[in-house]
Amino acid sequence: MPTIDSSKQESSLPTELRTVVTRLMKKLRSKSPTRDTLSLTERSVIRLLDEHKELLPSEIARIEKVTTQSMSQILNHLSDLGYITRTPSETDKRKITITLSEGGLALLNTSRNERDEWLSHALHATCTSEEQEVLRQALGPLKKLLEYD
Repeated sequence: MPTIDSSKQESSLPTELRTVVTRLMKKLRSKSPTRDTLSLTERSVIRLLDEHKELLPSEIARIEKVTTQSMSQILNHLSDLGYITRTPSETDKRKITITLSEGGLALLNTSRNERDEWLSHALHATCTSEEQEVLRQALGPLKKLLEYD
């Protein structure tokens, strides 16, 4: 029986993990109703606004690591589609706060539900209950990777 070189096995883990996570994310994005109308950054802005409730355009640009000019174009597109609302700040009229509109929230919920439904069907169709438990146990270490800087 051939032995597996442990250093080779360890070095392939990052590559295999990155490949699988990337392909799974692409698959999930393909199940989203926004895949043809919104860019990845636009979808990310919608998720950010759901998480933070309201942000300044400069804060969104900083989080997304894009220029304020690029963010302005992104926000204009999302506003034209009715997914965000711009409101003058009550404390500083020069500032505009960005929030998710009802249309943006509805889009986000529809997208999440469709992806969750697909993933649920895929898990039950392709994985045994033992494999599903292994995936559940892997969530902890995967979350740690997300928090690592």
